[in-house]
Amino acid sequence: MALQPDYDRKAELKAFDETKTGVKGLVDSGVTEVPPIFLLPTPENLNSEHPEDLTLPTIDLQGINDSIRRKEVVEQVKDASETWGFFQIVNHGIPISVLEEMIKGMKDFHEQESEMKKKWYTREVSGKTRVVYNSNFDLYTGPVTNWRDTVYVNMLPNPPKPHELPPPCRDILLDYSELMMKLGVCLFELMSEALGLESNHLLDMGCADGLAVQGHYYPCCPQPELTIGSSCHTDNDFITILLQDHIGGLKVLYEDQWTNVPPTPGALIVNVGDFLQLITNDKFVSSQHKVVANKAGPRVSVASFFTTGAIETLKVYEPIAELLSEDNPAKYRSTTLKEYVNYYRAKGLDGISSLLHFKI
Repeated sequence: MALQPDYDRKAELKAFDETKTGVKGLVDSGVTEVPPIFLLPTPENLNSEHPEDLTLPTIDLQGINDSIRRKEVVEQVKDASETWGFFQIVNHGIPISVLEEMIKGMKDFHEQESEMKKKWYTREVSGKTRVVYNSNFDLYTGPVTNWRDTVYVNMLPNPPKPHELPPPCRDILLDYSELMMKLGVCLFELMSEALGLESNHLLDMGCADGLAVQGHYYPCCPQPELTIGSSCHTDNDFITILLQDHIGGLKVLYEDQWTNVPPTPGALIVNVGDFLQLITNDKFVSSQHKVVANKAGPRVSVASFFTTGAIETLKVYEPIAELLSEDNPAKYRSTTLKEYVNYYRAKGLDGISSLLHFKI
């Protein structure tokens, strides 16, 4: 689809931003064609063949306090983190009712009255704002606007007072975050052991000091092949724990092939973030992933990011000394999460890893 020569992208972006109703506002207004700001340079092939034998590894966390079982799980975590950078977990201890309630809370936030929702709309990203609702954090820098609205809530290191949270998801956010934190601690212990370190090593480094919960809302799209739900990207944290609803659309790049990650009821998806790749000196990989748009919808997903993000902390990170040797020197310079996150946000989702900027 050729863009009109008089197409003024910046003006269109500004007009879209000023509605404060995001992509959902467009769909509610009855658009039947994808507006120019959302168009991909080349359409997504939504019918591409997926290699049948490639399936995301699934790790069962049942019985991990038994030493023999734990060794097996640590080995699986190690293998998945070094190859895929992604794995699915089952028997993680979070009741399915809580997962469903969390999806419902985020859906209710995005589907509340526009006037109520607009109160939370902001492009403030300093880390001082508790709740950030908008469409496309990189709206003015990203090459393609994504068919997605997002609410981002900083839960830790400074826990919110209930009144600071949006009413549609207030109670469940507090409960869910507490359970996520426990699960995150368990995963960081397994990952530390998978690196051959003491189980508290990553926790002592501060990997679980921060938690942000992000609710994505991908409205149904009239021409899904022409746009994208989330551009190809990696995550700018230590790990992400993802809860997705039944719609699907997540794809992970593995061995140069885009692999479908179909939803499994009750399961959660864990992925290595850029910062874990940095401190493990590339032992664990932060993989590219994307979300395709869909005629069905809305798709709702909830990502829990273990990071202090843009919040000012004094912690400086660099590759873990115990993982380095003469043959395997540090590949990255030292940095802070805030510096990394600010660089990542300013660059936008352009498909190029932010880690390259921090290589020695």
